[in-house]
Amino acid sequence: MSNKIRNYVIFSYSVFWAMVLGICGTASMVFHCSPFVMRVLSNICAWSPTIVLLAGFKYWCNGITIKKFYKNIFSGKIKAIWLFFVSAITVGATLLTVLITAFIQRQEFSSYWSLGSWSFMASLFFSITTGPTGEESGWRGFLRPLLNEKYGFVKSCIVQGIIWAFWHTVLWFVDSDFMGLSMIPYIISNVIVMTGLCFLINLVMNRYNNLLYAIAIHFCFNFLYCFLKVDILFYIILSAVYVLIIAGCIFFEAKSKARC
Repeated sequence: MSNKIRNYVIFSYSVFWAMVLGICGTASMVFHCSPFVMRVLSNICAWSPTIVLLAGFKYWCNGITIKKFYKNIFSGKIKAIWLFFVSAITVGATLLTVLITAFIQRQEFSSYWSLGSWSFMASLFFSITTGPTGEESGWRGFLRPLLNEKYGFVKSCIVQGIIWAFWHTVLWFVDSDFMGLSMIPYIISNVIVMTGLCFLINLVMNRYNNLLYAIAIHFCFNFLYCFLKVDILFYIILSAVYVLIIAGCIFFEAKSKARC
């Protein structure tokens, strides 16, 4: 792993963890801020990969301007069929997992959903302005091409998934419903699922280099979780579903290269 990649990952981890523990921790434990304020602060923390990228832009992207960088990462064509395809897979994976979980637990499909603490529009706004817009400039706009160049499709996706998953480590312990032994399958699921999302993102962005695809996939994944009420079985099944998605992406990419 090159120094630039390693340094970007270290800084992104450090800034995010410091923001979560420092800003959100202080706001919650010292000032006892309202849930709305805490949600806004958590959204701000999600922008740490972009904050790190822009704060050190001359080091990370020497020789180009910020304007040129963003023009490049949004330069690819938007193909409606591809946008629908990857978004549908992301949404469909979650819905299928809920359906299987409901069947196993003999519960109604609707029992796994709730509007939660926020209105639909508030959930929509918070979902758009957190990871999808806050993280993707860094993870997919900057880091993905470097890892692809160094490792190739499969290994790059795996490395991206591991980096992205463990960046969330602090949230597993301060913002998770799981404790004790149930944390083990939850963490494994996070790694598998985020790696699967990286495979989907890489699959489409290798063809049409436009960050909108990554934003759409990230949003489709996050948004449904605003309304889900699930236990650890859901995450175990979701892991199996994403293993199939990963296998499908590898097969599709291999077939595409074979035709070239």
